[in-house]
This record gives sequence, structure tokens and C-alpha cells, in this order.
Amino acid sequence: MRELIDAIEKFVLTFSTDMYEFFGWWGLIVLMSIESTAIPLPSEVIMPLAGWRLVADKDLGFEFVLLAGFYGAVGSLLGSLAEYYLARAGGRPLIEKYGKYFLITRRDLERADRWFETRGEITIFIARMIPGVRGFISIPAGVARMNVVRFSAFTFLGAFPWTLGLAWGGWALGENYDSIREVTKPFDVPIIGSVMIVVSWFIWKRVRELRAESAELRASEGAGEGDGH
Repeated sequence: MRELIDAIEKFVLTFSTDMYEFFGWWGLIVLMSIESTAIPLPSEVIMPLAGWRLVADKDLGFEFVLLAGFYGAVGSLLGSLAEYYLARAGGRPLIEKYGKYFLITRRDLERADRWFETRGEITIFIARMIPGVRGFISIPAGVARMNVVRFSAFTFLGAFPWTLGLAWGGWALGENYDSIREVTKPFDVPIIGSVMIVVSWFIWKRVRELRAESAELRASEGAGEGDGH
């Protein structure tokens, strides 16, 4: 597991560094656009690296840290809009037909509709600052057909504090990033292990709910056929 984590981290660092060297600030927008979809390219690496490579290494002032945070939030918005429109265009029919294979029930769709109708703004705002949730929150928002203007506004407002904070961290740490990472590495495996336990529990719980829902549907269909006779 340790070797796999190191290999993934090395790839992300190398890929992000190359993007900054070739495309500069535009590379930051592209990387954060990718990060805001379901593709696992962590902002926790992209943004600190931007604060280091694009600002600290070039001896630029704090105003450029603000610029890095702004560009990062713009990238987050672009990627989120792409995911939002894909989910809005075809998400509901696909989920209604194949959702059970992804542990999504029909009740989940109904709850999502009600939730985004009444609490969509605060949900999007908070979710943009939660690792692991950031890249997926656009999907239920699109499926629920949340107002795109409100979705865009709260996506940007939620992303900006996150991207700014990470960019500031990279700018402040600079070349100390590597030494600090060495200190935090021992915590990687326990954290991943904890996440796997939570995910396993969630899958077990969802499978039970899906089975119960399927049983209810079969019972309902059987009762309907009986009434027809």
C-alpha cells in the first residue's frame, strides 16, 4: 500500500509540475477543472504546488497567492459545470435504470430533489470544501436540476476559500513541502484504512436498502396484478 501511495503521489506531483512549467497559470485552471470532476487529481497537491511553483519560486507577492486562489476557483467552477450539465442531461434516466448497480435507490432521487430545492446553496457551498465530496457534489445537483446560476455562484464561493488556503500553504511552505510531507506520510495508511472501513459499512448498508426496496416493488407489482384479476 505504501508503494502504491508513493507512486500515485509522485505521478500527481510530476504531472502538476509539468503543467505549470508548460502552461503557467492556464495549467492551474486546467488541473483544477479536472480535479472538480470525478477524476482523482487532488487539489491538496495541485493548489499548494501552485503557491510554490507559480508564486514563491518566482518571488511574487501575496497578491499572486490571491490570484492563484481565484484561478483555482475558476477551474473548480468550469469542471463542476461540465459535470453538472452531463448529470442534468442524462443523469436521471440512467440512475433510474442502473442506479442500483451504484447503490443508488429511487428514494435517494426523491430525497435529492427535495434537498436541493430547499438547501441546495448551502450544500454546494460546504461540499466544495470537503475532500472526497468536492468532485461528486455536482452530480446530484445536476440530476436534481438545481438552478444553474445559484449552482455556479455557490460553487465558486465555496471553492475560493479552499483553493486560496491551499495556495497560501504552498506559498508559505515553499521548498519545505517535501520535508513536511515526510512527517505526514506515516498517517497515510491509517487514514486510508479508516476510509475503507467507512466505505465498506456504507456499501453493506446500501445493499440492504436496495434489497428492501426491490422487495417492496415486487410486492407492489404482485398486488397490482392481483387487483387486475
